[in-house]
Amino acid sequence: MRLTFIVTYDIRCDKWLRRVFRICKDFGMHLQYSVFECDLTATDKLHMEGRLKEVMNESEDQVLFFELGPASQRGERRISALGQSYTKIDAPCFIA
Repeated sequence: MRLTFIVTYDIRCDKWLRRVFRICKDFGMHLQYSVFECDLTATDKLHMEGRLKEVMNESEDQVLFFELGPASQRGERRISALGQSYTKIDAPCFIA
């Protein structure tokens, strides 16, 4: 069963930040800066966590997984925003 997660991170080193971004992009959809929506099986999540642990400093950095429940029962995604409106990012993203 796939579960939907919101994955967000705070990485201090720019070198590791780019690597964490690419790993998250491999597993989910980029929503905003360091925020991704990922539909993961238990195996996918363990694999993602393993790859992230390889490129982050666990004493300084943080990755959060917010479980939203089963992906199959999620229904239509509704995103509301304050300030600038939410727009789906289809273009490649580059982190300097």
